[in-house]
Amino acid sequence: MREIVLDTETTGLNPATGDRIVEIGCVELVNHLPTGKNLHLYINPERSMPEEAFRVHGLSDEFLSDKPLFKEVADKFVEFIGDATLIIHNAAFDMGFLNAELERTQRPTLRNEVIDTVMVARNVFPGARVSLDALCKTYGIDNSRRTLHGALLDSEILAEVYLELIGGRQVGFELVSETRIEVTTTTTGFVAAAKRTVALSPRLSEAERLAHEAFVATMGPDSLWAKYVHKDEPESAVA
Repeated sequence: MREIVLDTETTGLNPATGDRIVEIGCVELVNHLPTGKNLHLYINPERSMPEEAFRVHGLSDEFLSDKPLFKEVADKFVEFIGDATLIIHNAAFDMGFLNAELERTQRPTLRNEVIDTVMVARNVFPGARVSLDALCKTYGIDNSRRTLHGALLDSEILAEVYLELIGGRQVGFELVSETRIEVTTTTTGFVAAAKRTVALSPRLSEAERLAHEAFVATMGPDSLWAKYVHKDEPESAVA
């Protein structure tokens, strides 16, 4: 299962009034694990940077002047995301800008499934603040590097937040359980996710499992590991 955690930085809030993308950051996840494969693009917006936007991300006209235009990196971006599910915080904003840029270059708009982590967070924490900084505080994620908004950094942080929102790689002490997401289409066209835990197929082969049980048996019936291995058996079978 391939997912792309994505964020953009822009010159403003509305592509319909001429605002443009100036930075794209993408982090690849496969089966909810970061692969280390990322995409990071700075883009010349072909317009001046408003002061209020500069204060958010610190990307100046001078810095962006020698960066490629969106049309020059569009194919690279589309190829990288492929048909992966996109994980975006406040998805309507980023998708609106991305599709506006694609339309400007006469390319098809994105049809990827999108999971909006704002909506996920509101399902998990009804009534609570669900900004990226607030969620980092909730989960104890270090965001001290985030002095300014940056698309790749925010994507890396969002990937950590997203994995926490869906339960992480491991729930409690269950070695073969993982929290998966159940997606439902919403009226906005994006998806919300309610977390639920489902049993996955064991990652160990049968031979490896039996070898582990034999090793645990050498520890004696009263050891913690022996009780864990037989946790699903009747109490009389463990004693």
